[in-house]
Amino acid sequence: MTAIKTSGKYFEAVGRRKTAVARVRLFPAKDAGFEINGKDLVAYFPTREMQDTVNEAIKGSKPAEKFHITAKLSGGGIVAQSEALRHGIARALIVYDIQLRGGLKKAGFLSRDARAKERRKFGLKKARKSPQWAKR
Repeated sequence: MTAIKTSGKYFEAVGRRKTAVARVRLFPAKDAGFEINGKDLVAYFPTREMQDTVNEAIKGSKPAEKFHITAKLSGGGIVAQSEALRHGIARALIVYDIQLRGGLKKAGFLSRDARAKERRKFGLKKARKSPQWAKR
């Protein structure tokens, strides 16, 4: 991974999914690239599906400039982190250009997916699973 000098103006946003949080910065650059927690996109997200999930927001909106994207990801699993990164990129693109909002909203990249694991209740084994009950 070559260190690209990222100085000057950038567009920042935060994306979330389950317990994963992505702090995203878009730097206008000559060539597009990713730096996620100090690693390349392919090194951080090994499967093609997760890489496509991250790239959907950029490909769907078609911004005028190319961006070098840096992100700090924390919490959650790797799939939730890829979806949080997509959410953060979509929000940062709106900071860059409000005209992109329509396409991103229609694709569903701006809505925070609030689904999360339900908490465990006392007296139960899991969130809803109860202990076995026997009449006799």
